Amino acid sequence: MTEEDKITINDTEYDVESLDDHQKYLIQQVKNLRARIAEARFNLDQMIAAENSFTNTLVESVKEEEAA
Repeated sequence: MTEEDKITINDTEYDVESLDDHQKYLIQQVKNLRARIAEARFNLDQMIAAENSFTNTLVESVKEEEAA
């Protein structure tokens, strides 16, 4: 049996094969949503870093104009 064959819910380990089809479906939904959330966080981190970079570039360009 692999780790994928078991799931822990509320500190109780279950064999996935012993669960009904609806429960297996819910497990797949949760796994998919967790992956999508992780990807969204990854993308958000990139967007925040890019936004910070553009903001800093704008701030520096205004400072340069004021100094000139």
